[in-house]
Amino acid sequence: MDFSWTPFLNFFSIEGTTSSGLKMYLVENKVGAIACMLLSLFFLGTWPAIFTFLERRGRLPQHTYLDYSITNLLAAVFIAFTLGEIGKGTTDSPNFLDQLSQDNWPSVLFALAGGVLLSLGNLATQYALALVGLSVTLVITCSTTVVIGTTINYFLDNKINNAEILFPGVGCFFIAVCLASAVHASNADDTKMKLDQSGLGNIDAKTSSFSALKGVHQNDEDMENASGLSEKVEVGTADSLIELEYRRAIKVLGRNTLSGLGIAFFGGVCFALFSPAFNLATNDQWHTLKEDHHSKLIQVTGMEEVGLF
Repeated sequence: MDFSWTPFLNFFSIEGTTSSGLKMYLVENKVGAIACMLLSLFFLGTWPAIFTFLERRGRLPQHTYLDYSITNLLAAVFIAFTLGEIGKGTTDSPNFLDQLSQDNWPSVLFALAGGVLLSLGNLATQYALALVGLSVTLVITCSTTVVIGTTINYFLDNKINNAEILFPGVGCFFIAVCLASAVHASNADDTKMKLDQSGLGNIDAKTSSFSALKGVHQNDEDMENASGLSEKVEVGTADSLIELEYRRAIKVLGRNTLSGLGIAFFGGVCFALFSPAFNLATNDQWHTLKEDHHSKLIQVTGMEEVGLF
């Protein structure tokens, strides 16, 4: 089967051919790697917005994350037994099932640890999205991930990258973290001012509800089905903040704003440590495998998703 007409697949090299003639493609140059990174960034940009949308419609975070984890696990199993089994496995690049029988437990444990860290980061991000908002959370978590993760990986990889080019970019992300914190403080002050003007500035988050705020009876509607208020209010006003507080699963009015920043930073640190764990699982910089061992963990998706689940 000839895929040479496809420009994207020209970035990949042929590893082997199955009995049916289907070829296996591996990323082995910078152009293909950059293309894959851009594709992954496109998909990574969707799930925080979806998480935020569901939480603001009353979907409980634990329910959302359960759906997310199960889907991740099923996708990892599907990829492992399809793309992970295409082509003929070799000693240096074995197929998924071949790796299960190899003596590479140190790499497997690093992959599992990466899955746990990714899970903690995702859980923290869910709550940070509710407490400090989408834009601030993404800037803080992503920038923290880049600053810490890039620095650790730079030393893990024996400083093979050009530090004069790499770290000015990392510094820009660090500046973004500081600016995001300032934006959060500004947003918190703006929200407090709007609630103060409406006479609702001292409401405690644990007891706030739409009935207490507006004097309207709150019935037993199923919030996860997004039933509730039908009255349209202007976005950005105190009324819109009150209605959002009624609908959403995580109540935020009256909570300490610094807690949201702390959760966002914690999520960023977890994401940052996930990357070095992934690096160690695939490249074995700490030489945990035997010297004559050729079974570095090539396909870590399934292992990490077990830790994630």
